[in-house]
Amino acid sequence: MVINYFLLYAHERAIDEMNVILHTLKSRNAILYNFGWICFVSFFVCTLLSLTTTVQVLGINAFIKPMKFFLSTGIFCWTMGWFTHLLDRKRAVVVYSWMVVIAMMYELPVVTYQAALGKLSHFNISSLVDAILFQTMGIVIFIFTMWTAYIGYLFFSQKRFDAPMAYVWGIRLGIVLFVIFAFEGFLMGGRLSHTVGAPDGGAGLPVTNWSVRHGDLRVAHFLGMHALQLLPLFSYYVARKPSQVIIAAALYWVIVSTVLVQALMGKPLLFGFGG
Repeated sequence: MVINYFLLYAHERAIDEMNVILHTLKSRNAILYNFGWICFVSFFVCTLLSLTTTVQVLGINAFIKPMKFFLSTGIFCWTMGWFTHLLDRKRAVVVYSWMVVIAMMYELPVVTYQAALGKLSHFNISSLVDAILFQTMGIVIFIFTMWTAYIGYLFFSQKRFDAPMAYVWGIRLGIVLFVIFAFEGFLMGGRLSHTVGAPDGGAGLPVTNWSVRHGDLRVAHFLGMHALQLLPLFSYYVARKPSQVIIAAALYWVIVSTVLVQALMGKPLLFGFGG
């Protein structure tokens, strides 16, 4: 009885705290908050489709990729929505938020549409239509990344914040690493492949499908971009001084850069895994 009461209390407390977080997020940036929900609902739909359809691309269920893209984009929207309220340039934040929505409203439907057809969305130049869709995505993502870099510039140029400076530095450097490793996507685009040493496809890790036999450029791309969440979390809950955040960011950059070099050498993330 006591255990059941404790579990019920903990469950209700968790729901209350989540409601507070969601209400705060909506008040900070309603545009990215609402679009984030669209992405999470779409993630759920793609998850159901991945369990009920047999269409495959490169040997895995076609809806795994849009599923991951929707989840990642939803997390990005809520992350930037949480951060950008600290900026004084409110109009710039609104314009940026709508830019994110417009950019992703092109990217995500194309990824999903191509998946439904059993076709590659990225690196696909097999027809004129496919090439136009892929190349337009490149342009859209370039604009999106540069605009995110501009938001990073605003965080660096603003001197006063209603937040601890260690946390601000976590946001600043998280955006820097996000932008750097987002641009790594253009390395893959130029190669029309994310695998080094073999064609795309083949044995991969669960869910991510990162190659277990060859180099995979997606690993550093993923790890580098999610510094956007990891560094601010570290700076908020662990670090006490900006110098600690800078050191952590430098170490993280070295680790992810090493993973990138390893992939360029044709070696998988986990040496020897998969034979």
